Amino acid sequence: MTSYIFRYFNVAGFGETSRLLLAASKADWSDEKPEWPQEKPNQPFGRLPVLVEQSADGSPDFVLSESATIERYIARTYGFLPMDPGEAAQQEQLRDRLNDVVIAFFTPNLVDASAREAKNAEFVGLLDRLFSVHSELLRKNGNNGHLFGTELSYADIATYAFLRMFLVNPMESLKQSPQLVKSKLTPELVKLAVTAEADPLLEAYVSKRGKVADVVQV
Repeated sequence: MTSYIFRYFNVAGFGETSRLLLAASKADWSDEKPEWPQEKPNQPFGRLPVLVEQSADGSPDFVLSESATIERYIARTYGFLPMDPGEAAQQEQLRDRLNDVVIAFFTPNLVDASAREAKNAEFVGLLDRLFSVHSELLRKNGNNGHLFGTELSYADIATYAFLRMFLVNPMESLKQSPQLVKSKLTPELVKLAVTAEADPLLEAYVSKRGKVADVVQV
């Protein structure tokens, strides 16, 4: 029987989608929070997250780095991505767009003060567009709390993880974001979050770590 060690910091951040996927898969996994930066040289690319897959037969560990790679590996292994390449690609592009918006949020901190206002405006524009696209997909799917079909998918989990990153115990660099993100939320996205939190596959995980529904008006 396979077991996993997931290494990441004690925040939601770029590791939350993988944690949610592992929880939803009912896999045998543990959450490891390495001492940093002491453990940095011991990681494959000197960064986190890292997934270590351990085999019961004593064969060498299978080690993966990079958040999107880890997520898709887990999602495919446990059936949260469809087998059809086109259908899978539709979900993967939504996840990649989420990442673009997260990067845009941090970008203003990396530029000169003179360019900061424009970069902040760029983030807000991307956030508006993201929420608009996701809300339209949710409506087209019958507004049942899922982006595709009627069951929890990779796209649902990644979107929910994005909301958790900004709204549930965000890391220090995200502390100014909750009110902005809350002000942009649509009823469709709130329903996605509530549906994910009520799913038996995730209910135990989110009950211990905080819920989006606790910080937004439902």
